[in-house]
Amino acid sequence: MTLGHRLKARIAATGPMTLAEYMAECLLDPAEGYYATRDPLGRAGDFTTAPEISQMFGELVGLALAQSWIDQGAPSPFALAELGPGRGTLMADIWRAAAVVPGFRDAARVHLVEASPKLREVQARWLRDLPVTWHGSAETFPEAPLWLIANEFFDALPIRQLQRSGEAWRERVVGLRDGALALGLTDPAPRPDLGGRLADTPEGGIVEIRPAAAPVMAAIEERIASRGGAALIIDYGDWRSRGDTFQALKGHAFADPFAEPGAADLTAHVDFEALARAAPRLQASRLTPQGVWLERLGIGQRAARLAESLQGAERMSHLAATRRLTDAAEMGNLFKVLALVAQGAPLPPGFEPDRT
Repeated sequence: MTLGHRLKARIAATGPMTLAEYMAECLLDPAEGYYATRDPLGRAGDFTTAPEISQMFGELVGLALAQSWIDQGAPSPFALAELGPGRGTLMADIWRAAAVVPGFRDAARVHLVEASPKLREVQARWLRDLPVTWHGSAETFPEAPLWLIANEFFDALPIRQLQRSGEAWRERVVGLRDGALALGLTDPAPRPDLGGRLADTPEGGIVEIRPAAAPVMAAIEERIASRGGAALIIDYGDWRSRGDTFQALKGHAFADPFAEPGAADLTAHVDFEALARAAPRLQASRLTPQGVWLERLGIGQRAARLAESLQGAERMSHLAATRRLTDAAEMGNLFKVLALVAQGAPLPPGFEPDRT
């Protein structure tokens, strides 16, 4: 029985499930879940992340983390952590770039949060020379100063969708229509936690929430607030969730999220305000477009230097990768970067204080 058949049988027996429940089943089912059964990255996969586009991304992230470590007194040892590390490309580039920073690699202990057994195998091969510990969640990180990167992690955490109905809310749930999986709506009910969203959500408008993000942010907050460090969160989205952003990707193209459960990546835009509010003891930077942040870190100069040794198709590919990471019409504006540090600590390079 396929995952799709099992989900239909469950709904027929117990009723509709929340969108968050549906996403979790599709992404993490041990037998057929999207992340449990494949390496989804690259041309042969369904999407490509910034570290896979160019080594420059990880290099600049690594140097920014290292400078932040220096600015906070270079504590030793410390946890160098990544949430959802994919193939391990970003951490490998961070580690390589940080070799020029005295003491950084000697003090670092690498901690990776990865739910996929398949991707853990890939990471183990790619990062075989690093001092790596794997975790099922950030809650098991050591009690130590924490420098953390989360690149395209929070977008894959399951969401719930609430649709405004007067002064109440109806939840969008996954049920059955003519034997097929389809979205439906619950009856209107009050949601005190969304009272603040009535003012900016029109009748019938959608608000997305991510319950699973709160414990992750709490674990990050506890380490950084008490021990020091910094968190860099890079993802697509904006300061506040507005509208329906739930989507499926398969073969680098949008797909029907209900057609083949487990066969497509399911994501939604990140609400950065919610992440910051979930860690109230930390100081948040101003939310910054990825392209602007990379330019501040010197990607233009780095790209020009690398281009000097390239010719023909390799040079064109390199320049195209730079544009893809930074151009406002590509990843440069869609993706945003947020930094979080303890109150009073210096922000990492490339960030401005939040003045709201």
